[in-house]
Amino acid sequence: MRAAYDEIADWYETEFLPGSLPGDPLGIRRAITEQLGPGPGRCLEVGCGTGVHAAQLRELGWSPVGVDLSAGMLRHAAGRLPVARADATRLPLRTGSADAAITVMAHTDMPGYPAVLREVSRVLRPGGRFVHIGVHPAFCGGFADRSDPAAVVVRTGYLDGHWTKASWTDKGVRDKVGASHWPLAGLLTAFLEAGLRLEGFAEGGSPVPTMFAVRTSTASR
Repeated sequence: MRAAYDEIADWYETEFLPGSLPGDPLGIRRAITEQLGPGPGRCLEVGCGTGVHAAQLRELGWSPVGVDLSAGMLRHAAGRLPVARADATRLPLRTGSADAAITVMAHTDMPGYPAVLREVSRVLRPGGRFVHIGVHPAFCGGFADRSDPAAVVVRTGYLDGHWTKASWTDKGVRDKVGASHWPLAGLLTAFLEAGLRLEGFAEGGSPVPTMFAVRTSTASR
């Protein structure tokens, strides 16, 4: 199976990532630190891409492992963390074998995200933590025009829950590989239906949030 990101993996690694804004403008690193917290243990990154978050996970004391569907992206990730090519709806881990899990700006690449959440819940140990960090469902998507840095124009389409390549910029990823949109209520409901307990939230980016993070855990048994 050829993944959409295979065609842009080299561009993503050599042009897109180096061209990203310096620092932590979307609050992603802060969200990883505050919502995931320190290890130790195995932390599974679902949709790890090129593995750019592995170093921070190690700094927090975790032993990161990654899964992704794109062989092209994993070619770059292999030097950063142990990886496996897999469909996130069928994770290649034993039940209860992960101490924590995380996904970073990747859930819109997973059309079956509710099934992914059920798999995450399965592979986590009792009381294990899962942190979702993604684009903000209320302010990012084909319905949102972010070309004005001072405002976001929200058009019809937020409630539709659809896949699209529509994007306000041709400098990013979405116009190249598309994205699945999950309205906020549907996204939060999917966590609950997967057996994940909601524990905390965070937003990042300004003046209108770009990032939305959710901290969850499995039930302790």
